[in-house]
Amino acid sequence: MERGLYIAASGMVAEQMRQDQIANDLANASTPGYKADRVTQRAFADLLLTNTATGQTIGALTPGVAADRMVTDTSPQPVRDTGEPLDLAIVGDGWFAVQTPQGTRYTRNGQFSAAADGTLTDQLGNRVIGRNGQPVHVDANGHVNGSDVGVFALTNPTKQGDNLFDGTPDPAHPATGTVRTGALEGSGVDPARTMVDMIASFRAFEAGQKVIQTIDESLHKTATQVASMNGGA
Repeated sequence: MERGLYIAASGMVAEQMRQDQIANDLANASTPGYKADRVTQRAFADLLLTNTATGQTIGALTPGVAADRMVTDTSPQPVRDTGEPLDLAIVGDGWFAVQTPQGTRYTRNGQFSAAADGTLTDQLGNRVIGRNGQPVHVDANGHVNGSDVGVFALTNPTKQGDNLFDGTPDPAHPATGTVRTGALEGSGVDPARTMVDMIASFRAFEAGQKVIQTIDESLHKTATQVASMNGGA
């Protein structure tokens, strides 16, 4: 296979993954507590080319790039007041915990509501876990005491979808964040920067397409014009 085709194609695949990640971030630019992702890329190990007849070193050639891994920025974001009594935000470090059918999950999205039984739940109906490990109750006036809501420190938080994370609680280092009622943490997506990243990724993808088209045209000429010249000779 023409090595240039492989190099260009590998770059396009890596950029496609990057574009999917950027599109997901843009879709959550206004989602409270959302944590933005970054796709890291790496080059495959370079090949050392040598002259097969003399053994003389010609130089290095990279066989392409690949999307390495997805990195999530979990740093706290600015908090904005909403005036809604069941909107909660963590100021500082820490995570809310909710009880899901898959087990305990964690989130920074404090856009909660009251269930029919008077317990605090997230938008998916999962019960919010309190400091004592029990459900958090909403009072008759539709308010909740922020000090009753659990704030947990996590190690190695990993995205699980629906703005939920999995991770290991770290009781040895309690969370230092505090719960603020009537407020929400903003999304970790910077729309302007993310749009610039999308344009740059699209241009890189287009460049890979043009490289493949150029190589394809060269191969076509090799297979037709050069072959016909040899045949005529």
